[in-house]
Amino acid sequence: MKKWLLVIRAPFLLLAVVLGFLGASIAWYEANEFGSSFNIGYAWLALFGILLTHISVNVFNEYFDFKSGVDLQTRRTPFSGGSGALPDGLISSKQTLVLAIVSLLAAVLIGIYFVMAINTGWQLLPLLFIAIFCIVLYTPLILKTQWPEWAPGVSLGSLPVLGAYFVQTGAYTLPAIIASIPSAILVHNLLLLSEFPDVEADSTANRKTMPIVLGSRKAGVIYSALTLIVYLWTISSVVAGIMPVFSLLALLTIPFAFKAVQGALKSQEMARLVPGLANNVLVVLLTQLLLGIGYILAGIFSNGGITDAG
Repeated sequence: MKKWLLVIRAPFLLLAVVLGFLGASIAWYEANEFGSSFNIGYAWLALFGILLTHISVNVFNEYFDFKSGVDLQTRRTPFSGGSGALPDGLISSKQTLVLAIVSLLAAVLIGIYFVMAINTGWQLLPLLFIAIFCIVLYTPLILKTQWPEWAPGVSLGSLPVLGAYFVQTGAYTLPAIIASIPSAILVHNLLLLSEFPDVEADSTANRKTMPIVLGSRKAGVIYSALTLIVYLWTISSVVAGIMPVFSLLALLTIPFAFKAVQGALKSQEMARLVPGLANNVLVVLLTQLLLGIGYILAGIFSNGGITDAG
């Protein structure tokens, strides 16, 4: 069991949970606000699909990193550098590849179910195609093009939130898209900062991550600017009346963000970078969790309390 938990990077699957929670929370809030329906079974099934998708991403990454030799050279930290399951011989590359493919196929089957079960389900197909493209080709192809961080930002950030929202509403609305943007930036930054310790190893595989292409200093500035944008985006959306005021709970993660930025700007110092990586994970998970809680609270207090949709 240990080898399977290692190769799927079980602790990092918390990201999938908060993404599914946020998307469902937005839909639940709107159900209370407008008196529409909310299917709790769909919410759980969508969350399971997002988990499977994230597992396939992690395992494909483990497989390709091992086959390329990057795993043997990377400077591993608790928050980057892979699980070490393959280099340590705990699991074979064949077993890893099979697990990655099976997880992806299972997630696709859940997606196909929603396509067939929802009247407008065909609109899920673009999300499925983009997700499959990013999952399968991220490590062998996208990482070798400039600015590869967009792929996880989209496929593991915005798309899961929008997918969890869509299965409840059958539509993509502007407020939901706007609410999913912080997730895209946060997951983009999650990958970006985790690339700093791997610059030397990634360079041997012809990867073009932002720290390699721009250098650590410029990449750290971009990370910092994007982190600031997450909070400004949230505040602006609340002021514009697009996101509920309870979304401002996400601002509680600013102290963690400050420490993560310090790590990004001082990435050459491992004593600063490792705490920065830890705080980066907290920012990504807690910001989205608090956004979801904000939508839940807004739904509870909308129209004087919980409606039949809850």
